[in-house]
Amino acid sequence: MYRESRSSGHGRSGTNPALMLTLLVALFLPGCVERTVSIHTEPEGATVFLNDQEVGKSPVKVPFTWYGDYDIVIRKEGYQTLKTNRRIDAPWYQWPFIDFFAECLVPFTIHDHHVMDVLVLEPRQSVDKEVLLQSAAELRARALGEAP
Repeated sequence: MYRESRSSGHGRSGTNPALMLTLLVALFLPGCVERTVSIHTEPEGATVFLNDQEVGKSPVKVPFTWYGDYDIVIRKEGYQTLKTNRRIDAPWYQWPFIDFFAECLVPFTIHDHHVMDVLVLEPRQSVDKEVLLQSAAELRARALGEAP
């Protein structure tokens, strides 16, 4: 004899509503890591370039995408241009495999803020005009193969 089977959806072969709701919430409330770095200069008000992109006047706080090396250029009128390199190291929760949980499963935003050492600009040294012209004449003479 043929028996019709009825399934309420709550048995072993059905889906668990609590599990489905948890997965649905996890999809719409993923975690996030917000990465920022602060750059300060002495004197303040210098233009800051991070990897050849102008990011503002110091002190400046900017978001960044990856951990690693960054080229920094600082410019201010009356001061020598400062070119340097700084490394931003990843915290433990951004290590491979652990980062999956921090980025996707933690239901809140993690703020990862780095503060770099103060970058000090040196005043521009004025050059005597006569010395500069003499040096330029000597360089020109050498380039053209002439005797000074």
